[in-house]
Amino acid sequence: MKCNFNFAALLVILMLNIVFTQKMVHQYYFENYVTAIIYCFLNLILFPIAIFIYKQDQKKA
Repeated sequence: MKCNFNFAALLVILMLNIVFTQKMVHQYYFENYVTAIIYCFLNLILFPIAIFIYKQDQKKA
């Protein structure tokens, strides 16, 4: 069951990364630089979380 949870968590993080990247590019295009930086940091925060979940899943497998 935990493998399914880890898989679902990684899918959610991937979806959020795609959404945040799209929003960041959109905000940058319309010169809302502060908002673009916020979305960039949200993207950067999600990346280590995904690596942590992936490594946890590899240890259990």
